[in-house]
Amino acid sequence: MKLPAELQAYFDKCTDKLGFIPNVLQAYAFDVPKLQTFVDLYNDLMLAPSGLSKLEREMIAVAVSSQNRCYYCLVAHGAAVRALSGDPVLGELMVMNYRAARLSKRHRAMLDFAVKVTTESWKIEEEDRDALRRAGFSNRDIWDIAAVAGFYNMSNRVASATDMRPNSAYHAQAR
Repeated sequence: MKLPAELQAYFDKCTDKLGFIPNVLQAYAFDVPKLQTFVDLYNDLMLAPSGLSKLEREMIAVAVSSQNRCYYCLVAHGAAVRALSGDPVLGELMVMNYRAARLSKRHRAMLDFAVKVTTESWKIEEEDRDALRRAGFSNRDIWDIAAVAGFYNMSNRVASATDMRPNSAYHAQAR
């Protein structure tokens, strides 16, 4: 399929930076408007300025994907956690069970909240948001945690439903 110039440039940038085009992008390429929406939302949530670091956003992606058992996202974002943290063990712990990792209170609060968004969002109350504030998160940060968690809940379900498979290159990254 021929992509519009802007999306082709994005694919080319992925190839230059990663050495490959992530399969998630290839999966969406059959429908250019959906691909553009996915790229725009990913770039906004994962790369735009935020009180959350890139590593923290990737940690949320992994904790949510672990709950949802999304093979694609666990492999791809587990690799990102390994690379961004410089700690392969942390990446593996995050994939299996973030609670087993030696996390800061900030990160534990953030991931507990993201998992609650994933598994029991209807039970979130002000005390949950207060726990995040006590851990140093602003109201905007809380919004970002919820938005990243929501995005990966959606992405996990689409990836699982369509049998999306991660690029094999992810398996060897940052080990």
